[in-house]
Amino acid sequence: MIKTRLVGLLSHAKKYIVYTILWQWAALLSQVLAVFSIADLLERVADQTLTAAVIQKTVVILLLVVAVRFLCERMGARSSYLACVDVKRILREKLYEKMLKLGASYSEQVSSSEVVQVSTEGVEQLETYFGKYLPQLFYSLIAPMTLFMILCRVSLKASVILLVCVPLIPISIVVVQKIAKKLLNKYWSIYTGLGDSFLENLQGLTTLKIYQADQQKADEMDMESQNFRKITMKVLTMQLNSTSVMDIIAYGGAAVGMAAAVTEFFKGSISLSGTLCIVLLASEFFLPLRLLGSFFHIAMNGMAASDKIFKILDLPEPTTGEKKLPDSPLDISLKDVHFSYEQEREILKGVNLDLPAGSFVSLVGESGCGKSTIAGLLSAKNRGYTGEITIGSEKASGLNLSEVDEADLMKHVVMVRHNSYLFKGTVEENLRMAKPDVSKEEMETVLQKVNLLGFLQTQDGLQTKLQEKAGNLSGGQCQRLVIARALLKDAEVYIFDEATSNIDVESEELIMDVIHELAKKRTVLLISHRLANVVKSDRIYFLKDGKIKESGKHEELMQKNGAYRHLYESQMALENYGKRDNR
Repeated sequence: MIKTRLVGLLSHAKKYIVYTILWQWAALLSQVLAVFSIADLLERVADQTLTAAVIQKTVVILLLVVAVRFLCERMGARSSYLACVDVKRILREKLYEKMLKLGASYSEQVSSSEVVQVSTEGVEQLETYFGKYLPQLFYSLIAPMTLFMILCRVSLKASVILLVCVPLIPISIVVVQKIAKKLLNKYWSIYTGLGDSFLENLQGLTTLKIYQADQQKADEMDMESQNFRKITMKVLTMQLNSTSVMDIIAYGGAAVGMAAAVTEFFKGSISLSGTLCIVLLASEFFLPLRLLGSFFHIAMNGMAASDKIFKILDLPEPTTGEKKLPDSPLDISLKDVHFSYEQEREILKGVNLDLPAGSFVSLVGESGCGKSTIAGLLSAKNRGYTGEITIGSEKASGLNLSEVDEADLMKHVVMVRHNSYLFKGTVEENLRMAKPDVSKEEMETVLQKVNLLGFLQTQDGLQTKLQEKAGNLSGGQCQRLVIARALLKDAEVYIFDEATSNIDVESEELIMDVIHELAKKRTVLLISHRLANVVKSDRIYFLKDGKIKESGKHEELMQKNGAYRHLYESQMALENYGKRDNR
C-alpha cells in the first residue's frame, strides 16, 4: 500500500504529510472533547442535576471545539495542497530531466504521447496519492488507537470489540489491491495505446483525408475505444464492489461496538454518559479507514501510473563523455563507421569521411542511403555506432565523439533540418532560444541575411505571433527563420540536412546564398538531394547503400563519369525539361 521508492523520490513532500496527519489528529481530539462534554450534559439532564454553570461550560467547550476543528481543517487542507504541489512539481521536473538526459534519441525508447500522458494525468493521480491517501493511511492507524486508549477506561469490552473489527477493512483493501494491480496495469496500457493512436491520427489527419482513409482509422479508433470502455467498466465495477464491502465492515463493526456498549449499560457496568460516548464515537473507529478505502482506488491508479513513470525514469541513458571541445574551428573525421537501427539491417557500412575545419562539404545520394543517419550521429541523435568518429582542432588533438560532453557538443555543432521545430510564441522568443542575451539589432541583422526582415516588418516585427508549428508562415519563411535562429547560435560546425526541401525555388536560392556565405567563415556539412546545390562544395561525398562510392570536387566527379555524374545529369535534364514546358 506504500510505494517506498515513490516516497523516497518525493521525500520533500513528507513533512506536509506529517503536518496533515497532526492536524487531523488534533481535530479528532477536539471532537472527543466535544462528545464527552455533550454526554456529560445529557447525563446531568437525565439525572436532573443540570446547572447553569454546566451549560455555560459546555457551550464554551463546544465553541472552542468548533474553532479548533475549523482551524485544523483549513490547515490540514493547506498541508495537503502543498504536498500535492510539491509532488507535481518534482515528478514533472524528474521526467523533464530524464528526457534531457536521454537527449535527441529519446524517441527511440519511449513515445511522446506516453510521456505526455504520464506527466499529466499520471502525475495528477499521484497528487491524490500523496495529498490524500498517504496522510489518511497513517491517520487511519493513529485514530483507532487513540480512541481505544480513551474509551477503554469507559468500557474495555466495547473498546476491544471496536478495535478488533478495525483491521477487517485493511484486510479487504489488501485483497482488492492484488486484484486491482493487474487490472490497472492493463488499464494504463490500453489508455496509453489509445493516446498514441489518437495523436498519430491527429497529426496525419490531412494525409488520411487525401487518401480517404479517415474512416478506416476511425473504425480502428472505435475498436480501441471499446476496449478502453470495457476495461474502464471493469475498474469501476471493482471499485464499487470493494466500496460496498468496506461499508458493510465499517457500519457493521460500529453497530457491534454500539450494541456491546448498550448491553453493558443495561447491566449497569457503565454510565449513561459513557454509553453515549461510545455510541457517538464508535463510527470514528471506522470512518478514517472507510475514507481511506475511497482514496485507495485513486491511489491504486496513481501507483499504476507510477509504474509507467518509473519505467521512463529507469530507461538506460546514453553514455556521454565529460570532455570539452575547444572554442576554435573543428575538424571532424569518420573512420570505418557502421550503424544500424535494427540488427538485421545495417544502414552505414564502413563510412570514411573527413570534414576539415572551415570547409564546405556536401553529402549526396539517393533517398535511404544513410545521409541523415550520418547527420544524426554528428549531432548525437543517433548512438550505438561502431568505428571511430573524432572531433578536434589544430590546437587540440581529436577527441572521440563518445568522450565529448553532449551539452558541449550542442554548443559547437548546430543541425538544421527541413522540419526543424518552431515554437508557438513570438519570432523574438524563437530567436532568443539560440542566444538569450541577443540584441534587437543582432536579430534584425540575421533576419535581413535570410531576407525575412521585410516581411516581418509588414506584420508585428519581432513580436509577430507564430501559431503552432508556425502554421501562419509559408514553408520557405519557416525555413529561413530556422536558419536565422541557427546563425545566432554562432557555432563552429553547421549541418544542413535537406534544409531546402519542400520549399519554393526562390526561397531555396535565398537559403543557399546564406549557406554559401556562412561556409566562408564556418565549417558546413550540406546534405541535399538536389545536386545543383552542392556544385560549389570543397568536397562532395556520394553515398550509396551505406558506403562512400565517390568523393571529390564537382568537376572531378563529373570527369569520373560515375554514379554522381549520372544522377547530376538526370536531375539537370529533368529540371530543363520542366523549364521548357513552362515556356
